[in-house]
Amino acid sequence: MILLLAPLFQGEWAAHGETLALASHWPSEGVPISRLVSHDSLLGDAIRRYATHLGVTGNDLRAAASAWSLDYLWALLPPTAAAASVLQHRFPMHADDVALSLNDIGTPVRFHIRHEGHAMPGTPATTRYAPLLEEHLDPLFKAIGRQTRLAQKILWGNAARYLEVILEQALALTNNADHIAADRETLLQQPTHPDGRPNPLYGRKRTAVHVEDGAASTITLHRQCCLFYRVPGQDYCGACPLAPAHRADGRYLGPTGQPD
Repeated sequence: MILLLAPLFQGEWAAHGETLALASHWPSEGVPISRLVSHDSLLGDAIRRYATHLGVTGNDLRAAASAWSLDYLWALLPPTAAAASVLQHRFPMHADDVALSLNDIGTPVRFHIRHEGHAMPGTPATTRYAPLLEEHLDPLFKAIGRQTRLAQKILWGNAARYLEVILEQALALTNNADHIAADRETLLQQPTHPDGRPNPLYGRKRTAVHVEDGAASTITLHRQCCLFYRVPGQDYCGACPLAPAHRADGRYLGPTGQPD
């Protein structure tokens, strides 16, 4: 684990800090992200191998590609977002600065960087996250879309889903630190960036009423369905906005948290 991350990744979260490695030379099996997104055969092979593992057949790889992106994001985002928001430290995340190790079935398992980047205390979230979001995830998501026709909003919804989990955990561990709350507001709750550009991570939140053993409760649904229900043997998850029960009961929340 990168020494900088060790205080943040302990106990059950320790494994999530191991998915980002620091070395002056990338391992031989490491694929530079810039190559992955510019060589369709590399990305396509990884997604097809992953689809085969999931039992997906045929030419429609959208569900498999979305599931692959979730594994990618769950390996990438915990260490990079924890550093960016908790420590206000930016790792080098441009596609040229990162390499990826895949396992035998095409699952992303570890990312490699050559240096630790820079501390950036007091800078806006958009500055600290820009290489990750604009120079890494954006070209990756566009390449996945070219390969599989998977909608960009699903991929950004997958990223928002995990960023929300990570930032909520960070808030819990830091007694609701103001700078982390500000990052969450900027990254996930504002429809546009400060410069007016659309924020692809933003999505209107929906709630649904869940009834179990006669007791009703309100659950928050994911911004976008990840399509995993289309994978053989799978079903809608408990927070899927496309689940039949949620289509009937779901309500959109406006900016104040009240139903539109």
